[in-house]
Amino acid sequence: MATISLRKANTRLPPEVNRVLYVRNLPFNISSEEMYDIFGKYGAIRQIRVGTGKDTRGTAFVVYEDIYDAKTAVDHLSGFNVANRYLIVLYYQQAKMSKKFDHKKKEDEITKLQEKYGLSKDK
Repeated sequence: MATISLRKANTRLPPEVNRVLYVRNLPFNISSEEMYDIFGKYGAIRQIRVGTGKDTRGTAFVVYEDIYDAKTAVDHLSGFNVANRYLIVLYYQQAKMSKKFDHKKKEDEITKLQEKYGLSKDK
């Protein structure tokens, strides 16, 4: 298998490679069992979290036990067709995710300051 050859060669992985995958463009009605069927083919899975909220539907986090299994899954499942939707499988990057939340916090802070000092965006 490909994972065995990666381990034997003792290849050095790029820094963005990790065990946690971020999956986008999932069908909204996909179940956890279906996710385990799709992603479990590439190695032992520690956890799968499927988004159920309004903002998180169609996304999931998949955590593998082994980093090489995660790499194999990304290589094989990026662009994989599930219910006429092509999956986008990425390595989870904490810095990128936290930037999205920081941006929202800064917008809220600016709005509060504008209200405090009687400024409005219309002026």
